[in-house]
Amino acid sequence: MPEPVTPPPLPVTWRPRRGRIVPYAFALVVVAGAVLMAIFIADPFKLPDRVAIVGFGLAVAYVLHLLGRVRVEADAQGLTVVNALRVHRYTWPEVIDVTLLVGDPWPKIDFSDGRTIGAMGIQGSEKARARRATAELAALIRERGEASESGD
Repeated sequence: MPEPVTPPPLPVTWRPRRGRIVPYAFALVVVAGAVLMAIFIADPFKLPDRVAIVGFGLAVAYVLHLLGRVRVEADAQGLTVVNALRVHRYTWPEVIDVTLLVGDPWPKIDFSDGRTIGAMGIQGSEKARARRATAELAALIRERGEASESGD
């Protein structure tokens, strides 16, 4: 049976290590490559074509930024889940549970209204680190969510 985890002090932020390094490194390579291509591309490509190449590189970098910014933040008021396209904010009583099954890309957080969302800020591929982050989040949910409801 796993050792119980004590809740971390608030505020706390969980974010993937590789899930940040890889997108931002690729974004840098893509933008640098687009700029170099725009500078050295041969005629008949004119200025609008060159601008479009750099613009496309910047668009790809923006998509990579969306993937690199993912995180899960907990504070005294509740939980903020920043996924690639959306930011979700919940108060502690709304959060019911968090689960990370073997092979899942990220944990799933269950809410009192029946919804479940993935928390991309904790990457299942970072095995031990993801298990630890999920256990810490579960401890916070037990402390802040269920404990505050049962104390009424």
